[in-house]
Amino acid sequence: MASKIIIIEGLDGCGKSTQLALLAEHFRDCRFLTFPNYRTPAGEIITEYLEGSFTDPDPEHSAYSASTFYAADRYISFRKDWRVDWISGRTIISARYTTSNAIYQMTKLDRSLWEGYCAWLYDYEYEKLGIPAPDAVIFLDVPVEVSQRLLTERYHGDESKKDVHEADPDYLKRCRDAVRYAAGHDPYAKWYMLNCCYDGELRTPESIHKELVQLIETIRTGGEEE
Repeated sequence: MASKIIIIEGLDGCGKSTQLALLAEHFRDCRFLTFPNYRTPAGEIITEYLEGSFTDPDPEHSAYSASTFYAADRYISFRKDWRVDWISGRTIISARYTTSNAIYQMTKLDRSLWEGYCAWLYDYEYEKLGIPAPDAVIFLDVPVEVSQRLLTERYHGDESKKDVHEADPDYLKRCRDAVRYAAGHDPYAKWYMLNCCYDGELRTPESIHKELVQLIETIRTGGEEE
């Protein structure tokens, strides 16, 4: 019996890495993944893309070409690494996945093209490439203003260390709009929104973790929670 796949999504600076580390300590029976994997040949291409090496003035070209870079990374990872775990029924928890393309790449397009892009993306990765579709997506929701402040702290005030996505707050705000669209138009996975801030301040990692654990346990047992 194939496993369940649960995706942890969130814009840059929301604390995904911290939460994934905490979850790995709690769910010892799960397999944990992180995308992209920058240490692979496909990951090197993604690094070049994030550094601006593949800047394309046509956003329609860029949305689709960049999507293929990330899709190749996932395909290689699945075929060479975690396919056996998935087939064996082990729960997979991943930071980022195909859904990241829906958030970051779809945003480059006019909203009238979003439906067509999502249809292409899910068909390409889940059907054409055979990468398994997720069962659930948990989005760690942090306002862009807060995530930008956290990123600046991460890089000790050196704004030049931000990649092409992190350095563009207007783009990241559009990505939050894309999240809401993707959450309501995903035929494969159920999306859950987890509010990570109170009064403009990030909640403690422990409080977010506690809520995240409860939500994952609900998903794993087949329960319903909005």
